Amino acid sequence: MIPIRDINPTRILPLATIALIAINIVAYFAWQPSPDSAEGESFLYEQAAIACELTTGESLTLREARTRQCIDNDTGEQLFPDKNVWLAGFVSMFLHGSILHIAGNMWFLWVFGNNVEEAYGTIGYILLYLVAGIVATAAFVLFNSDATDPLVGASGAIAGVLGAYLVLFPRNRVLTLLFVFFVPIPALFFLGFWFLSQFAVADVGIAWEAHVGGFVLGAAATLILRESLLRRVRSLHTPRMPPPRTPF
Repeated sequence: MIPIRDINPTRILPLATIALIAINIVAYFAWQPSPDSAEGESFLYEQAAIACELTTGESLTLREARTRQCIDNDTGEQLFPDKNVWLAGFVSMFLHGSILHIAGNMWFLWVFGNNVEEAYGTIGYILLYLVAGIVATAAFVLFNSDATDPLVGASGAIAGVLGAYLVLFPRNRVLTLLFVFFVPIPALFFLGFWFLSQFAVADVGIAWEAHVGGFVLGAAATLILRESLLRRVRSLHTPRMPPPRTPF
């Protein structure tokens, strides 16, 4: 199922969503070397989050990188001794593994992000996005503490936006390309299916734990704030009456 657009108009220009999409695109095409090249692979090991590094607090050693095993108390030469492994956890949210990877992520952010941005406001929305991304990385590390492959992608942060959308607008319809048909599907079913499908890709190299972690964070935070967020949306959509004219 591919979302085409949501049938849920907004009254704002989603500047934060546009900015996040732009940052991701610039990072991929202007900063990150091709992931398929040797230079691109080295770049990801240097810049991206790696579960083993976040577990030990230190950069991978040459032996860990070569054997693809996280070794306790390995005192060997580090692959990138100057790497800030904690900063890498943040940077990873803006790196991607392929054009298809970034295209899919940015499309989902474009379709669902504007409504969540309208509800949260610019600052709240950016905070939700970043916190969801950090929680997504932590969830992946929790279940894969010895992984030595770079973790990249905005999927975890965007999953937080999807979780927020589901809580805020479960009945709103998403125009979806289903095989060869365009079908309006309630967000509850579309995003619920997306969430459950993450458990079906556990064995195909997708960081489903990050997706689940980000989604749950977004849904939980929004559930707590739901009434105030919906009041904000209603206030933006309520027509404002012009002030009465004063007779001369």
